[in-house]
Amino acid sequence: MKTKKKIQNIVIHVLLGILAFIWVLPIVWIILTAFRAGKGAYAGTFIPESFTITNFTRLFTETTVFDFPRWFANTFVIAVFTCILSTFYLVSIAYVMSRLRFRSRKPLLNLSLILGMFPGFMSMIATYYILKGVGLTQGAWKMVALVLVYSGGASILQFYVAKGFFDTIPKAIDEAAEVDG
Repeated sequence: MKTKKKIQNIVIHVLLGILAFIWVLPIVWIILTAFRAGKGAYAGTFIPESFTITNFTRLFTETTVFDFPRWFANTFVIAVFTCILSTFYLVSIAYVMSRLRFRSRKPLLNLSLILGMFPGFMSMIATYYILKGVGLTQGAWKMVALVLVYSGGASILQFYVAKGFFDTIPKAIDEAAEVDG
């Protein structure tokens, strides 16, 4: 029985090793292509003859065709503000739903659970018309609209996890914090 278990483990590990190799191979190919000296992604050999970083310097310096530094900065700013705002939303909603008891609490929890089952793209057209009506689709306001949409959509169902965490914290800690000021 022990040798049968060893053979099973060997077969499973060999299969997992093959799957890991198949998974890692495209990532290695992308990295090697990024450091390839020649032009184009397709070459006769898998490993390039020479390595260079000029592809990366061109990416950040030649902005006539692709303005990558600006795109990267826009994405970074949107991601930072979205993380901050969605974390604030998430923690606020989770704390309120965990600690406070009010009449429409249960229906709101059920509604958020039901709404979380629908994919976000189903509300895409309605969201666009709302943003257009408010005037957030033109100019620099587009970034504000992206932050609002991303941060609002991020906490539909994730607050259930944070609510579960707040439910594990004893209420005596809250009361002690109130007494301490």
